[in-house]
Amino acid sequence: MIATALTRLFELEHPIVLAPMGGVSGGRLAAAVSNAGGLGLVGGGYGDRAWLNRELDLVSQLTSRPWGVGLITWSCDRSIVDLVLAQRPHAVMLSFGDPRPHAAVIKAAGYRLICQVQDLAGARLAREAGADLIVAQGTEAGGHGGTCATLPLVPAVVDAVNLIPVLAAGGIADGRGLAAALALGAQGVLIGTRFYASDEALGSPRAKQSIVEGSADGTQRTTVFDIVRSLDWPAGTTGRALRNPFMARWHGHERKLAAVLDTESAAFQAAVRAEDFDTAMVWAGEGVDLIDAVAPAGTLVKRISEETEQCIARATGLCQQPTRE
Repeated sequence: MIATALTRLFELEHPIVLAPMGGVSGGRLAAAVSNAGGLGLVGGGYGDRAWLNRELDLVSQLTSRPWGVGLITWSCDRSIVDLVLAQRPHAVMLSFGDPRPHAAVIKAAGYRLICQVQDLAGARLAREAGADLIVAQGTEAGGHGGTCATLPLVPAVVDAVNLIPVLAAGGIADGRGLAAALALGAQGVLIGTRFYASDEALGSPRAKQSIVEGSADGTQRTTVFDIVRSLDWPAGTTGRALRNPFMARWHGHERKLAAVLDTESAAFQAAVRAEDFDTAMVWAGEGVDLIDAVAPAGTLVKRISEETEQCIARATGLCQQPTRE
């Protein structure tokens, strides 16, 4: 068993946290990760109240272990925060935007606060907000994120936030990634894409199979999927997805896309309903090269942890005492 500040904080068996992927990390997936000894987070997405009520009821029914909820900071209002807190999660994660207004409410209610950041400025803001955990998310991650790579970002955030535990995210899909994160000073990892390709994840089986068949160089960061959905993400934030014909058509031509939304938005929504992934997006990170099958989430948690212990044992074996003459 690997013991870290993360596992001690929530009494976990494994230093693994489910990324709160909107529309993917529902109550069933979060419960499966928690029941396996990690920390499952339900993806609050853009604050759909009916969806949240359903999925939060589900996770609370399916696990008695710690679980939490992730919210998009700029998209949610106080009423959504209150809805989430009423379900008594063990943690709330805030991503993308100034966490301080919502953080004050979460902290005052006595719940653990997790803040996801993409740079050092965000890390310092999270520290000011009173974060109990900070996720340093590298650009390799699927879905929305920034431009800094995981490998240099994680230790820089560790140094910047002093004693606040840091989790690594972005491109991590197996035990080698978790072992590397621990070596960088992180206390665990937040994993998304690997859990997207799990039995319990919400979403189309075709999308999951696209991840299994995808490749790191077949992913790209873009804003076209946000433009076509009329989502006003903060400047500098892009989303990494599997490349498809829709992205190929419009990436680099964002102004032209914005000018024809009357027709393109309707066609895009129809493609989403039809599971037409030549148009609809499949968010995925660069860790797709490490994913070869859809699997139960609990199996993945335990496999990643076992692989991590093996990696650490191998690395420890490389350390030798100097011979004395």
